[in-house]
Amino acid sequence: MVTDAIFKALQVYGISIVISVLVAVLIKVMVSLTGRMEKTKPVDIPIGTVCPIGLGVPDEDVAALSAAIFAAIGPHHILHIAPTSHGWAAGARATQHSSHTPGLTGRGPR
Repeated sequence: MVTDAIFKALQVYGISIVISVLVAVLIKVMVSLTGRMEKTKPVDIPIGTVCPIGLGVPDEDVAALSAAIFAAIGPHHILHIAPTSHGWAAGARATQHSSHTPGLTGRGPR
C-alpha cells in the first residue's frame, strides 16, 4: 500500500518534469523565433517617377485625402485644440488611496 503511494507520487513527479521541460523548450523556441524576426532587414521603399514615395507627403495626396474625409463625414471641423486638465485623474487617484486607508470613508477630496 505504501509502495503504491510512493510509485504514484514518482509518476506524478516524472510527468511534471516532462511537462516542465516541454514548456521550457517551447518558450526557448518562441524567443529565438521572435528574435530572428526582429533582426530581419527592413524592406526598401521604392521611389517611383509617377507617384513619388518618400518621407514627405505630396500636396496632391493631402488634398485627395482631405476631400475623401470631407465626403465621408461631412463638414465637421476642429474648434479648439488645447491640453486637457487632469483633475478627474487626481480625484480618482485620491479616492483609490483613501479607500485603502483604514478609518476614512473612501471618498476623495471635494
